[in-house]
Amino acid sequence: MQHPPDVLVQAIRYDTDVISARQLGRKRAEELGFSRPDQALVATAISELARNIVVYADQGEIELATIHQPDRVGIKITAKDRGPGIADLESALADGFSTGNSLGLGLPGTRRIVDEFDITSSPGLGVIVTVVKWSRR
Repeated sequence: MQHPPDVLVQAIRYDTDVISARQLGRKRAEELGFSRPDQALVATAISELARNIVVYADQGEIELATIHQPDRVGIKITAKDRGPGIADLESALADGFSTGNSLGLGLPGTRRIVDEFDITSSPGLGVIVTVVKWSRR
């Protein structure tokens, strides 16, 4: 798949890829002037989304794009996979729900720490989660 030159992409398949994606996002947030706490939130969101790919879909990718508005700059994080999808999105977005052996904090927690959150899932075709974190300059 072809990506625009200003979009950073990290393939996700292994735990080490989760770490690489997290570091890539933190570095981009730092370059854009995000505060240290917001850099940590960007890294945490990426970590949660990438971890879901490893656990539930085996492989996918994290895309990082810089977005600009007249008075602010942000990072758009898109997590894509071609895994089994999520049959019940409403339940998956509820605190405490998990189909794995986790605390079920991934998607609901991610939604709480970002400014914009969108998820689409087609059973058998995968999941696309798009989140945006704006800099609080």
